[in-house]
Amino acid sequence: MLGEYRIEGRRASEIAASVERAVGAGELQPGDVLPPLRELAVYLEVNPNTVAAAYRTLRDRGVIETAGRRGSRVRPRPASTPREALRAVAPPGVRNVADGNPDPALLPSLEEALAEAAARNRQRPVLYGMPAVDDDLEALARADFTRDGVPEGPVAVASGSLDAIERVLAAHLRPGDAVAVEDPGWGSLLDLIPALGLRPVPVGVDDDGPIPERMAAALNGGARAVVVTDRAQNPTGAALSGPRAAELRTLLGRHRGVLLIEDDHGHGIVDLPLNPLSGATDHWVLVRSTAKAYGPDLRLAALTGDAITIDRVRGRQRLGPGWVSHLIQHAVVHLWRTHAIDAKEIAGAYGERRDALIHALQEHGVPAQGRSGMNVWVPVPDETGAVARILHSGWAVAPGARFRMQSPQGIRITVSGLAADDIAPLAEAVAAALGAGMGEVGRYE
Repeated sequence: MLGEYRIEGRRASEIAASVERAVGAGELQPGDVLPPLRELAVYLEVNPNTVAAAYRTLRDRGVIETAGRRGSRVRPRPASTPREALRAVAPPGVRNVADGNPDPALLPSLEEALAEAAARNRQRPVLYGMPAVDDDLEALARADFTRDGVPEGPVAVASGSLDAIERVLAAHLRPGDAVAVEDPGWGSLLDLIPALGLRPVPVGVDDDGPIPERMAAALNGGARAVVVTDRAQNPTGAALSGPRAAELRTLLGRHRGVLLIEDDHGHGIVDLPLNPLSGATDHWVLVRSTAKAYGPDLRLAALTGDAITIDRVRGRQRLGPGWVSHLIQHAVVHLWRTHAIDAKEIAGAYGERRDALIHALQEHGVPAQGRSGMNVWVPVPDETGAVARILHSGWAVAPGARFRMQSPQGIRITVSGLAADDIAPLAEAVAAALGAGMGEVGRYE
């Protein structure tokens, strides 16, 4: 059974542990098919329900995946292996344009905001039993949501976008459910979904967002949830256009039972209008993080959605961390109220760098995309070789494997740390690494 490896155990926990040990030791390889449930039950002389429970545990932990009649198999990559590990380490003297961080020079100073939050806490300490969401933060968030055409709904606060998305998925889905995700898309999300025991279904994207035909295929194939990035999509820079949003709203309206999650992490750094999908389904959420605008260490995201979903998120949150620190909430309120950042100025700064790099690459015959945000996506025929050659030229870029499922190979370049003088040498290094000559636009499409 499974070659030389013998699954052992009499209880579900023992059987699951036996498989997990084998995967960790490399005795079971990615793609290896596990024995049919009843066959293994006979072999181990246990009830089939015991094996079913073991397989369910393994699926919940992201160790295996189940594909209907094709059976259960070891996942291609363990859920505990983060995509962030797929990176080119930048040694001394190499410029890092791979990390996806905002430009520190464009982040606001936090001294005044934190001092004001501390003073407020001294006057009115936050104690157990108090509301989880600060009234001022809720009012500001709600006003911003309304201004951008997001339907009315209660507001919750989570510790960043990923925390919010995890809580929303857990509020509605069960292990084995399928989730439609952008491909290429946010690597952390692509790790999170299988870690929750869910099955990611790739949906291709272009500059205007998820491609409707690909989304329709995922929905018709049984996807129970959809995650869409509204603006500054990571890694491609896509942004939902008005016509594309209208198409997707119509499509989602035919699947009212699907859970819709929108990630608007570009709020505050993008000047393109928001074209929300919210309300197209019965259960929906739109999440806005402060990470890109105010800094990654302000672990806060405001989210709104339908009453049932937000109530479930709040209820589960009460049983865990309880609330996001009001010191952080008060600091964000101060930054919001004092207009500590100028979204148009920040969007212009990133846009100038992004457009300059795309233009420089195109002059070398290298196609690239990046409609919004701080990243540029470059299709390549061999990303491993491209990353290595670009590193040798003095630049560390992100390999597309961190963001891809089935989409073609590529590399991601973060422009936030680039100066005007960096654009030409970086474009030359990329072009040289790809072996692209002048006039070969479209070579890698």
